[in-house]
Amino acid sequence: MAFTTYSALKTSIANYLGRTDLTDQIPDFITLAETRLQRELRTRPMLKSATATMTGGDNTVGLPTDFLEMRDLFVQGNPRQPVSYMSPSAFTRNARAEDSGKCIDYTILGLEMAFAPIPDAAYILEMLYYYKPTVLSDSNSSNVFLANYPDLLLYGSLAQAEPYLMNDARLATWAALYASTLELIITSDDSSEYNGVPLQMKLTSR
Repeated sequence: MAFTTYSALKTSIANYLGRTDLTDQIPDFITLAETRLQRELRTRPMLKSATATMTGGDNTVGLPTDFLEMRDLFVQGNPRQPVSYMSPSAFTRNARAEDSGKCIDYTILGLEMAFAPIPDAAYILEMLYYYKPTVLSDSNSSNVFLANYPDLLLYGSLAQAEPYLMNDARLATWAALYASTLELIITSDDSSEYNGVPLQMKLTSR
């Protein structure tokens, strides 16, 4: 791809659309496309690790500000204690939600994680989560979307442009290219993560 910066991407979009009068609109098309990618794309380049220290007696911890989706969550220790997700309704019915000890389960309520049992010490959480990249702008010339998936970002931006231009005929073209590229990216990411690793079934006991 010839476009590796925000400025070059804007120029490419204008060229594909054959328009020179969309300087104010093209940034909006890109932002809308990025918002769509945030909802639909979950790949390894979007993973980030972080830690958070819990407070004894407080079962809530704020989510990272760039949080999209949790991949793994542990309490530090030897061995590390995995923390399992529960839906908010199941969490509310869980009897351990009133107990005190090392956390076993969690749920997400708004911008916070809630844990059960209620921590009885300042445990340290380890999070691996999919993060929301900082949107492209004149002061942020690249991000994980542009660096890794420029074609998908281009097709997504063009798909956002056509309704504004009332060019319904071209919308189907960009939508199809976006969908096929998204599928290829997801398939490639899954394959690269598990390639060469035989699948195994493990029996666990409670």
